[in-house]
Amino acid sequence: MNKCTESEMRGINMLRNPWFNKSSTFTEEERDRYHLRGLLPPRVSTVDEQISRLEEVISSQTTPLGKYLILDGIHSSDELAFFRLVIKNIEEYMPLIYTPTVGEACQKFSHIFRYARGLYVSINDRNRVRELIANVPNHNVEMIVVTDGQRILGLGDLGINGMGIPIGKLALYTACAGINPQHVLPVTLDVGTNTEHYLGDPLYLGLKQKRVDGEEYYALVQEFIEAVLERWPHVVIQFEDFQNTHAFELLHRWQEKIACFNDDIQGTASVSVTGLYSAMRVKGEKLSDQRVLFLGAGSAATGIAHLIADAMAEEGLPREEALKRIALVDSKGLVSKNRGDTLADNKVPFAHDLPTAQSLIEAVRLFKPTALIGVSAQAKAFTKEVIEEMSALNERPIIYALSNPTSKAECTAQEAYQWSKGKAIFASGSPFAPVSLCGKTFVPRQGNNSYVFPGIGLGCVLAQPTWIPTGVFLTAAKRLAELVSQSDLDNGSMYPPLSEVRSLSAEIAAAVAEYLFDKGLAKAERPSDILAAVKAAMWSPEDPHFVCGE
Repeated sequence: MNKCTESEMRGINMLRNPWFNKSSTFTEEERDRYHLRGLLPPRVSTVDEQISRLEEVISSQTTPLGKYLILDGIHSSDELAFFRLVIKNIEEYMPLIYTPTVGEACQKFSHIFRYARGLYVSINDRNRVRELIANVPNHNVEMIVVTDGQRILGLGDLGINGMGIPIGKLALYTACAGINPQHVLPVTLDVGTNTEHYLGDPLYLGLKQKRVDGEEYYALVQEFIEAVLERWPHVVIQFEDFQNTHAFELLHRWQEKIACFNDDIQGTASVSVTGLYSAMRVKGEKLSDQRVLFLGAGSAATGIAHLIADAMAEEGLPREEALKRIALVDSKGLVSKNRGDTLADNKVPFAHDLPTAQSLIEAVRLFKPTALIGVSAQAKAFTKEVIEEMSALNERPIIYALSNPTSKAECTAQEAYQWSKGKAIFASGSPFAPVSLCGKTFVPRQGNNSYVFPGIGLGCVLAQPTWIPTGVFLTAAKRLAELVSQSDLDNGSMYPPLSEVRSLSAEIAAAVAEYLFDKGLAKAERPSDILAAVKAAMWSPEDPHFVCGE
């Protein structure tokens, strides 16, 4: 818990502190104890009344962004109420506080900014980052999400406007996995932006300069990491929405030294492999027998591809053979050894001795995949022709359109089912409504990282690993796939309902923690009952939250 003195946390100061404010639900005793009498309407509200009141305000808004702004205001003034709302309405509110609505919120961040939250570290703060860390009021930080804003979702370089992503993601760490909201910290590294629109925007809140790169950039990241670990030695750091070169380089430099991971690479991989494990149950086949074609060849694609290869190898297929069953399509066509261009390092393992193919449909006809995965941020790239070809090649084609927000999806659920005549096994990165076709209702679910990263984070917070190996993400994928019911699969759902996400996160956290303890990577003492320890560690807005004078 954060500490305060009686004089510091009473009266109007308490009402202005989102960690401790309970608004109209302060009891009569609390109003006297904390000098609140007269500062609130006289009648004490029940929690249910407070939540009903706030739900009414949110529902009165006619746009997702309008609802986002109301929720953001509640988050900034009363965290107990915010998390009660989100946990109660997780399926309805998750698309508002995270994808897809957070994308629009980020694009407009400098224009809708009202509340300061988190830590901003600019390139101008070199050699004084420890001073900035000392200003953070959290006495104990267990989870950090940090971005530099260069590759926000499929929207590109948003600069400091990308802060909406760490804020939203950490809200999900709390709502989905019970990581204490007082123990999380969203961070944005401002090294400039190359987006001319923001450089010319008089209201833009970030540095109005082109991005700094090279060793000056990495020196800032290193100073930040060292300062963070100096103050909070057991913190878990999640890298978020860095462009490919920086994403891979930061993992290379830090993965085996500290407890860190990149959700775009590793979390996306984990939830995607979950979807493939579920599809194998539908098809009655082994993952090692599949041929997987990606549209997209960035950090998400190659992260998923490597974890698929690991999963195939676990089934007994030599890893070199597994890699041959996976291919990528980038902006120049099918990635192959015969294309004649210099490939980025992350693409090389998937460059096979294949003829050239310039279009996706040509690549499908050449490679003959059983699964097509979109992580390209190219809207409508899975055309009717592509899906019909996948359906001609496979009795049950796997079509996963994972790009988000919704405007960037490679196809819709309706298109996948309709063009495949109901044969497609479908999942997406953004939410789509159920689809009725040929007398059957399909209930597609998001292959959303929020299924896995909260549980992974919680498991790491519990175990306190020295570092986080790839096996953690395969462990999470397998455990989540085990939790998909047969009725879900029968309805076309490759994932469980999001309404169950807290219990799912507990199971994933326990599996991850057990893996870390078994591998000798955990610094914490091993509990006798790991799942029970996980559940006991999960914060709830119903828990006692205000501790004063400790």
